[in-house]
Amino acid sequence: MARDSGDGFWAGFVLGAFAGAVLTLLFAPAPGEETRERLRERGIELRERVEVLSEEARRRAEELSERGQEVLEEQKGRLQEAIEEGKKAAEEKREELRSKLEAQKEGAEA
Repeated sequence: MARDSGDGFWAGFVLGAFAGAVLTLLFAPAPGEETRERLRERGIELRERVEVLSEEARRRAEELSERGQEVLEEQKGRLQEAIEEGKKAAEEKREELRSKLEAQKEGAEA
């Protein structure tokens, strides 16, 4: 029985070594000049892609900045309106209280 598992181990080892050798040959790197050419082409592709992406990012940043500026101006306008309405309401309330106070003074004097 021990002999059988030893045979199985060696059979698996030889089969694995053979498969590894085949895969190594299949995926072995290309010759130096071909590898350098591939790297050069990939470098050019990557540089072009980076340029496109950076241009897109710059454009998006400008769009977001413009939109942010629009929102800021819109909010400033709303805030200014709210301030004016608050001032108007405060003045009306002040006049109302002043009138009540004067009415109370006149009532107390009479």
